[in-house]
Amino acid sequence: MDMKKRKFTTEEKLKIIKEASENGVDATLEKYGIYKASYYTWKSRFEEMGVEGLQHGMNPAHLKRIRELEKENKMLKQLLAEKDMECKMQEDLLKKRYAPGKRRP
Repeated sequence: MDMKKRKFTTEEKLKIIKEASENGVDATLEKYGIYKASYYTWKSRFEEMGVEGLQHGMNPAHLKRIRELEKENKMLKQLLAEKDMECKMQEDLLKKRYAPGKRRP
């Protein structure tokens, strides 16, 4: 059995996992020329991390870090939006206070 090294997309991996559960692991792996170790690695990562686990190089530590960064990014965007709103309100107040034709008390 000569198996050539090949990269599979996330969609292909999902399809193979589903097909193996329906048609049997051995038959499916033979059809696609995949080693059992590769298949069971994909399957365990899929069960542990979902679709993200099937992406190249993804492991639980990477996924955790990505989620932390996404959370931090969301918080920073919210802070920026609040700061923009604060600046806009200050600008509007200054325009009203120093509008042409109005005298300062």
